[in-house]
Amino acid sequence: MSPSAVPLSLYIHIPWCVKKCPYCDFNSYTQHGALPVDDYVAALLTDLDRDLREHAAAVAGRSLHSVFFGGGTPSLFAPTAIARILDGVAARIGLPASAEITLETNPGTIEHGRFEGYLAAGVNRISFGVQSFDDDKLRRLGRIHSAAEAEAAVRAAHDAGVANINLDLMYALPEQSLAGALADVGRAIALAPRHISHYQLTLEPGTLFAVRPPKVPDEDAAWDMQEACQQALAAAGYAQYEVSAYARDGRQCEHNLNYWRFGDYLGIGAGAHGKLGEPASGRSVRTSKYKLPRSYLQHAANGEALGSSSAIARRELPFEFMLNALRLNAGVPRALFAQRTGLDDTAIAATLQRAHARGWLADDPARIAASETGRRFLNDVIELFLPDRP
Repeated sequence: MSPSAVPLSLYIHIPWCVKKCPYCDFNSYTQHGALPVDDYVAALLTDLDRDLREHAAAVAGRSLHSVFFGGGTPSLFAPTAIARILDGVAARIGLPASAEITLETNPGTIEHGRFEGYLAAGVNRISFGVQSFDDDKLRRLGRIHSAAEAEAAVRAAHDAGVANINLDLMYALPEQSLAGALADVGRAIALAPRHISHYQLTLEPGTLFAVRPPKVPDEDAAWDMQEACQQALAAAGYAQYEVSAYARDGRQCEHNLNYWRFGDYLGIGAGAHGKLGEPASGRSVRTSKYKLPRSYLQHAANGEALGSSSAIARRELPFEFMLNALRLNAGVPRALFAQRTGLDDTAIAATLQRAHARGWLADDPARIAASETGRRFLNDVIELFLPDRP
């Protein structure tokens, strides 16, 4: 498949937060003093220049399918800074008007009038990290906003004309009940976002919660919450299309769909990752950038490399592909595997047969999709595709 036929996205990482949450394992850092906004914007564009130069064969003639500002808390950057970044991106690579451009935000970092500014800058999708509408749960999660502030921020975005809004919610929170999880979903639905991300709290290594674990619902209780909330979302018109993603009105997240379909993406910013297919070599390469903001900024100022790239071993590609594709409820066309990895279909035929024999895959020879049972045991399904280690 020609590289131009594969969607190309851009991920932009802004690593600062007002406060680091105890469950967060993202590359994020508590803000101390004024942020180096001007230097960081310059570094991002330098980063993009280097990527476009070093991977010229992979990106030549391509336009961006989507842009995603993640963090950290990107809304700590004012609309003027976001506009400078997007203007710089558009000057370097095609950025059509149809591209989905998402900005993650914390409800506690939005000032009145900023949404109009972000829309004017080119952002057309806002993703709120709400997590819960229960003030006690928000306190336990270390969030800086209240439930009332979250609702006010979402309404302000609606009033400003933001048509595509996502709310992030978590369940299986410390000492949360089934009724509490359903109440969170109900309050989210009442705000009429186009998309809701609903995912289970996990205690990730290296986080404060991993060191001092809170009391969270057990696995069975968490599953009951997931099923009940899924039913409530479906009844309200939010169709589940991925493990933790629900959308209405055809508003699936285009940026994340590109990840899950093993598309290509550039990643700029401290700790950002990218993945690109190289047409000349037939390889897929991953890129990664220096994680520490200070180091990232220093390398940019000195005109030095901002990270590294490495080829994905061909034996790893089936697992890498399935790790993403099997998250989608509808799966992907079977032909997409060969198109996106460059491997022949025979590389996965025997493993697909084993998974199907266990009832983990849907009965559709033209698609690769988990069955209802397979979705419950998704990690086991995906692990089948791990390469044998030497």
